[in-house]
Amino acid sequence: MAGHRELDFTLANDGGVLLLTLVSGDGMNRLTRRKVIALKEEIEGFCSPGPPVLPLVISGDPIFSAGADLNEISQLSGPDALVFARTGQELMNVVAAYPASVYAATQGFCMGGGLDLALACDHRIASPHAVFGHRGAALGLLTGWGGTQRLPRLVGKGRALEMFAAAEKVTAAQALRIGLVDAIADDPVAEAVGRLSTQLKRP
Repeated sequence: MAGHRELDFTLANDGGVLLLTLVSGDGMNRLTRRKVIALKEEIEGFCSPGPPVLPLVISGDPIFSAGADLNEISQLSGPDALVFARTGQELMNVVAAYPASVYAATQGFCMGGGLDLALACDHRIASPHAVFGHRGAALGLLTGWGGTQRLPRLVGKGRALEMFAAAEKVTAAQALRIGLVDAIADDPVAEAVGRLSTQLKRP
């Protein structure tokens, strides 16, 4: 996994909190097939028998994620597209079932599959300039990674339908108002780590 890690994400331990930071050469952190598989395998590895599972913060540098790689998707055959959809679902389910708290610390774009990833986390903290959305409808696409189920649970069916059908972008302030994020912080990673560290200190 070292090769995947170098190309797709970095890992660190901040006082008992795991920090997983998405990285990419162009800074967009698109969720390619390789990245999705690497993330799934790495997060599953955190849950292997042994020491207690550490809480997790998922972030992106310099942005959270612009979503799936549309160029890659456009070249998939029907069967390959189905496999990719299922692989994405598996990643989101692994995150959702993670046996410790998971925070998404979002800055910049959190779009499409990136939003699906944030929605699979237990909590979301946004930077003031974060932008959320599912732009698939503008491209004739609809997410197959669980966002259509998770988003309505957070913001309500009507608001979720607006975001999906109208491909509407939502600012951090709007996201806080509708319940998509838990808080806004200048440094969302530090805020998430601080909250998790406080939980760890509780008896």
